[in-house]
Amino acid sequence: MKKYVVKRKQSSSPERLTRFKAELNDEQFAVVTAQPKATLVVAGAGTGKTRTITYRVAYLIEQGISPQRIMLATFTNRASREMLRRVENLTGSQNVHRVWGGTFHRIANLILRRHATSLGFDSNYSILDSEDARDLINICVDDAAIDTKAKRFPKADVIQSIISYADNTDLPLENIIAGKYPYFEMLTPQIKRVEQIYRLRKKERNVMDYDDLLLNLKRVLIEKKEIAELYTEQFQHILVDEYQDTNRLQAEIIDLLAAKHRNVMVVGDDAQSIFAWRGAEFTNIYEFPKRYPEAQLFKLETNYRSTPEILDLANVSIAGNRRQFPKLLKAVKRSREVKPALVPCSDVDQQSVFVASRILELRDEGTSLEDIAVMYRSHYHSMELQLELSRRNIPYRVQSGVRFFEQAHIKDVISYLRIIVNPRDELAWKRVLRLIPGVGAVTANRVYESLMLKAGPVDSSFRFLPALKENVQASRGAKHGLQSLINLFELLSAQENRDDPGKQIDLIMQNGYEQHLVENYENAEARTEDIRGLAQYSRRYDNTETFLSELALISTERFKEPQPIVGEEVVEGAEDDELLTLTSIHQAKGLEWSAAFVIWAAEGKFPSPRSLREMESEEEERRLWYVALTRAKDELYLTYPLLITDYNRQTVLQKPSRFITECPTELFEIWDLEEEAPVLGSLLPEPAAREFLN
Repeated sequence: MKKYVVKRKQSSSPERLTRFKAELNDEQFAVVTAQPKATLVVAGAGTGKTRTITYRVAYLIEQGISPQRIMLATFTNRASREMLRRVENLTGSQNVHRVWGGTFHRIANLILRRHATSLGFDSNYSILDSEDARDLINICVDDAAIDTKAKRFPKADVIQSIISYADNTDLPLENIIAGKYPYFEMLTPQIKRVEQIYRLRKKERNVMDYDDLLLNLKRVLIEKKEIAELYTEQFQHILVDEYQDTNRLQAEIIDLLAAKHRNVMVVGDDAQSIFAWRGAEFTNIYEFPKRYPEAQLFKLETNYRSTPEILDLANVSIAGNRRQFPKLLKAVKRSREVKPALVPCSDVDQQSVFVASRILELRDEGTSLEDIAVMYRSHYHSMELQLELSRRNIPYRVQSGVRFFEQAHIKDVISYLRIIVNPRDELAWKRVLRLIPGVGAVTANRVYESLMLKAGPVDSSFRFLPALKENVQASRGAKHGLQSLINLFELLSAQENRDDPGKQIDLIMQNGYEQHLVENYENAEARTEDIRGLAQYSRRYDNTETFLSELALISTERFKEPQPIVGEEVVEGAEDDELLTLTSIHQAKGLEWSAAFVIWAAEGKFPSPRSLREMESEEEERRLWYVALTRAKDELYLTYPLLITDYNRQTVLQKPSRFITECPTELFEIWDLEEEAPVLGSLLPEPAAREFLN
């Protein structure tokens, strides 16, 4: 057979290249015009990564590469659409839509629609969303004849998370259970049985969930050689955005598709790999040169976002990691002669007051609330600040999820306390009753009505407890739960516990609620951490009633009339909906603000003790710190309280984060806070603070 090489017209004229050269910096231009081979682009924060990828696709098309022979894998379809829209503007080509662009799942779906029959599916298979998948898992649990009440079996969304994590990390299910869910290890055979039935039911019903799209694409590429050859030939150029966030399964798919041409360009920042907890594999980007020994390495180090002072701190901070591609971010911006501010605060209250006060000052100085953010390692770190912002009527959004006191697990715990203070609280009772396995809305209504009917006049002496014991309308399983609830309320209402909200919250956790979190939530540890933070916060109040009143008053300060804390909050913004952003650092990745605050920058808070249980997790925590620093464009504030009250109501001196102390103090401007009036426990003077840091 004679081979004939088709020569396309080379359309990248000198004029076009001159335009590219004018619109890109030297680092970007080198990437855009790189020779076709395996390529790793380490793109530092704020260095124009998206622009570089966009111009690379445009360059390939102008070099005569047919659009349908280019694959662009991104983490959102929106990002892909935006990149290709820009490519169309750059090239004027009407065929840009033929580029295979989108998420891994979208690209997998496009291929599987053509070839699903080779795996025993029809081409018109349905795709299950997360809710559909959970519903099907519940059916599979029933099919497996598992007594979920007797064995305290995990809920469907927890099983779904276990299966998904195993699929995406390419690890056996039993390894995932033992490593991440040890409290379910004794149930491993039953969980595996549910997984087997789940896979069988999906095939029988011609449906796939999101993970199946990737798993089945991998199967096609491995098991069906003739199909694999079609796509390894077709995809002459493969580009992958945010490669540091790919999991093992995604990286394997890319390697399979790139097997023939090996023209795979991966773009990402190893220093911003922060999602190991959800399956992202840091070694994908770090070991790319091992999988592709011929790979060329480019670095984008020219930063357009931050001031030199902020980048100086970021560069020194990330240098503490051993496993990385060394790089040095260089600022395009001129110096504003303002160093990152390190602000030790006397306690957490002063931290909240300082942040709120400084935000108002920035607003008065012309910085919009929209261009200010407060970041934190864990969601519960924002609790005191949310209260302070509410008191001062500073409108805000929570980028990292619902507001702290709106979260289901916080509302649950508060409901127990509300019953202690007001035993007739119907909403609190019904919420607590529905936490008992086997008790739904109907049973909760019946139990509450019977309780109120039999108890008669109810006061804080808890004479309603005998009435609850006499309730005979609940099922056997629910009766056991009711008895446990009675035992808990007897503990909570005991004289030694009644006026101690922190101790009461601890008792709620120890007597069933922590187990409830484990069985019902994939992120049970984070929710437990939230509640421990709530308990610690509550210890500043003399009694439970005062604590609950403080929480309830949040709504009266934000609204014209009181609203119950259990109700959904609707934030009233300033003019034109100008809102401050509160966000976890994980949620902040990819975003930027003129002024950024990082609160609770203290040892034991950041890095998180929970995250340091596994090997190499300190390096991931340092990468998370680096991400936080590089969100700030002009002003950066790092705060932590010097004194905290621990669970035993002991005052403890707190150290700054190791990520602060490992950097030279000359990189910071240390702020010495003074109260308007002298208060007990005032901040150490600046010389003492410097000595403490050293």
